[in-house]
Amino acid sequence: MKVLNYMELKIPSKAQNEAFARVAVAAFVAQLDPTLDEVTEIKTAVSEAVTNSIIHAYEDKIGEIIIKGKIYENYVVEIEVIDFGKGIEDVELARQPLFTTKPDQERSGMGFTVMETFMDKLEVTSEVGKGTCVKMLKAIKKRKSEGVEIEQGFPGGIDK
Repeated sequence: MKVLNYMELKIPSKAQNEAFARVAVAAFVAQLDPTLDEVTEIKTAVSEAVTNSIIHAYEDKIGEIIIKGKIYENYVVEIEVIDFGKGIEDVELARQPLFTTKPDQERSGMGFTVMETFMDKLEVTSEVGKGTCVKMLKAIKKRKSEGVEIEQGFPGGIDK
């Protein structure tokens, strides 16, 4: 699948950068003329992924978060949020709704569930001591008013 455009953003894992990251990704995706709901869903998913990196990957220290975005020719957006923090011991357990390693900090344990709900596909890879990569894909719906239907597929290797 052909990449039409891409971006990369590197930010320190400071709480105030979470809002910047989601707005930057929304601005990148805006070139596809998404609906307000689609933009809101993408911003929420990015917010959850970046917050996970800030809260869980780096805990009380500042590390680096890289956000990559790609737009494919069939109106599919791919977003990766990468950190180099402590990693996740059991990704499948971490993806379970309500699972949290920080119940004392009023964390709901719904971050991955929110990402899965708002995006079309989600892949999480992690290695303890090296970091985590959250890859999310979303198909932006082509407007019916444009009279064009586009067959949307995703780059290979990712199952929802």
